[in-house]
Amino acid sequence: MYLAMNRFTVPLENADAFEDLWLSRESRLQDLEGFVSFHMLKGPAEDGSILYASHTIWETEAHFRAWTTSEEFRASHARAGDTRKLYEGTPRFEGFTPIQEIEAP
Repeated sequence: MYLAMNRFTVPLENADAFEDLWLSRESRLQDLEGFVSFHMLKGPAEDGSILYASHTIWETEAHFRAWTTSEEFRASHARAGDTRKLYEGTPRFEGFTPIQEIEAP
C-alpha cells in the first residue's frame, strides 16, 4: 500500500468554490491499475483558513508513480493553474508507505 496526500490551505472565503471544484470534477482514478481509493478531507478552520487534504491509496508506490506520468494525470491536472487563486501557496505533497496496519475484524 502507498498513501499519497496533498494538503491545501484555503482562505475561508474560497472554501465553497474550492469544494465545488473538487466535487464537480471528473476523476479518472478508478480507471487506473493499482488505484484503491480517494478521499478529499476537510480539516479545521484556523486563522481565517481551512486545511484540506486529498488522500489517495494505491496498491504500490510504483502504481502511484505510473499515475503521475499518465495521460489521465495530465488531463485531470490540465486546468490546475486556473484554480491556484483558491488556495494559499502550493499544495504540499506527502507520500507514505505503511510500517504497520491494523484492521477491524
